[in-house]
Amino acid sequence: MINPPAMGILKAPSSSLLYFIVFLLWQIVTSGVQGGIAKDGGFRSRKLFVFGDSYASTGNNDISVRSWKVPYGITFPGVPTGRFSDGRVLTDFLAKYLGLKSPMAYRVRSIGSSKQLNYGMNFATGGAGIFDTIFPGRPNMTTQIDLFQQLIEMKAPSTSSGLNSSLALVAPSGNDYSSHLAGNGSFTGLPIYISGVVNQLAANLRRIYDLGVGKVVVSNLPPLGCLPSITVSSAFQKCNSTFDPLIVLHNTILQRALAKLNNETNDAFLLLDVHGSFRFFLLATVGKQIQIPQACSLPHHLCGYVYYCFNLISCIPECQARPGSFRITMSNFIYALSGIFKFENALKPCCLGVSNEFICGSVDATTGNKMYTICSNPKKVFFWDTNHPTHEGWQEVFNILKPSLQQMF
Repeated sequence: MINPPAMGILKAPSSSLLYFIVFLLWQIVTSGVQGGIAKDGGFRSRKLFVFGDSYASTGNNDISVRSWKVPYGITFPGVPTGRFSDGRVLTDFLAKYLGLKSPMAYRVRSIGSSKQLNYGMNFATGGAGIFDTIFPGRPNMTTQIDLFQQLIEMKAPSTSSGLNSSLALVAPSGNDYSSHLAGNGSFTGLPIYISGVVNQLAANLRRIYDLGVGKVVVSNLPPLGCLPSITVSSAFQKCNSTFDPLIVLHNTILQRALAKLNNETNDAFLLLDVHGSFRFFLLATVGKQIQIPQACSLPHHLCGYVYYCFNLISCIPECQARPGSFRITMSNFIYALSGIFKFENALKPCCLGVSNEFICGSVDATTGNKMYTICSNPKKVFFWDTNHPTHEGWQEVFNILKPSLQQMF
């Protein structure tokens, strides 16, 4: 059974409120990450709106959730900020690339100045799905878009101007499927369910665009069989291929849906290949497990990495024939190559509960002692906990995603 990227609500220690207050002050001062400058020419985003779950959330969950507990946030900014990582997440790196500060979490919008709110808004919430999930109180994507529409109708500072030059990030990571299985849904019934999920996701994407957003980027599903919550059964030594056909089905239907949307909107939508980026690091750093058939099936923007790093000559004709293929630059090649050697066993997370009863951030209810362990150097580990990348993991993933983003900016 797939463990979802966001775990259930736990009883919070008293310190969680203190960390939340520190987070509010930090948001007031910085509102996230100061970014660089976006590429000249083409579309230039002035705002970022974010929808999804824990892979993109920057603080929308209740303070009782583990993302508000130590040791989350230990790398950046040093205290928990509601992010499901030791530091920054996908949203932060995208904002930096765009030359923006990370948009404020919707939950704390009331403390932001009009200048801070002008960077957009983040509606993503850990545990959320396209539909309702097993986690109570988590707004599904339709509800998140409803909140966005309400801000537009209210002419709130974050949406009162510049919508047509804004970008939306839509980042679901599989909570619908873990909830389906946890709710006694059949594995054999997943293909039909997947079709319904992606169809609703496509409708959500079109709705975001119709509300006035200029461009929309959406991530596909990561290789869920490589998450530590799954690979723990092999002592974090290998991915479980059971889920591969289902992930491929989701990602294939999504890609077709985006092609249709682009035909209708003059290429307003872009796929972020999170699956290929994860897979590159996870398979390349665990005994160099990539084989020629797997490598050739990687999306076109990874072909250069496959060729240079593994010299899989037979893949090159296919890579060059794919629409949108590009010549890999030396800087991107160096990023990818350094990432392979940076991570140790990429399937083993940095932060783990001391036993199956505990998770990262757990404390003993009686003594208050921590019931988890942390690796000595999170920079050498791809996964932070059993479902989420480290700050460094997200950094390397985003370095691989940059070339595809250059198609839009």
